Amino acid sequence: MPVVTLTTEWRPDDIYNGIIKGKLSSMCPGVVIIDNAGGIRPFEIAKASFIIRNTYSNYPKGSVHIICVHSEAQKNHHHLIVKAKEHYFIGTDNGIFNLILNSEPDEIIKIEHNESSDELEIFAKAASDILSGKSPSDLGAPVKTIREIIPLRATIDKDVIIGSIIFIDSYGNAISNITREVFLRVFENKAYRILIQSNNNYTDHISTRYSDVPVNEILAKFNQFDLLEISINGADISELLSLEPGSVVRIDLANKAASPNRLF
Repeated sequence: MPVVTLTTEWRPDDIYNGIIKGKLSSMCPGVVIIDNAGGIRPFEIAKASFIIRNTYSNYPKGSVHIICVHSEAQKNHHHLIVKAKEHYFIGTDNGIFNLILNSEPDEIIKIEHNESSDELEIFAKAASDILSGKSPSDLGAPVKTIREIIPLRATIDKDVIIGSIIFIDSYGNAISNITREVFLRVFENKAYRILIQSNNNYTDHISTRYSDVPVNEILAKFNQFDLLEISINGADISELLSLEPGSVVRIDLANKAASPNRLF
């Protein structure tokens, strides 16, 4: 059964949801339309790319992923179909494809369309054509490259890692850009502190589960994406520490005998 996912800036009650779903239903009867993520802050392609990068592979191969985030076409930022890893991505060449894939696509096509068509019509028609069996090359001209945006990565100095929060989930857990591989490269078999925002907020060990520490205590764990996640057992750390994407996470050498940090 054909699957189309939507990742958008729209509120659940926004009229654009009904428009694109109506167009897709009319153009591809029987299509399964899935709201992958909505309500993303307008133009926040870093958050949208994080969500799509970590969700698309859970859908069946051959799925079409429509991206309506900062999606108006501009000069040299065209509407594209990008085929990669047996999935199709439809959106605008604003850097998001590079952030999603972090690798070379199999195919990049600039979508040919009537200049009077709006992007919802363009995206729905392209998805319909792909699901009907057309090749992306039938829908436009090939493009050699996509726009590149360099993803924000953790930096390493001597016995120090400086990273950033890149995503806050529904529970207020703060996901950083510090990977397990980077952490182990610097701190395997060493004592360390993981500091959040300031020297006053820290933990000195990695947990496996949220319940590994007492209620109201800060914890750090590697999540299913192998990224370091900062949390509080039983509370919203993003609210308590005013964390948001861009907030700093620092790991440095420390005395393992240091007391754990409790907020209240």
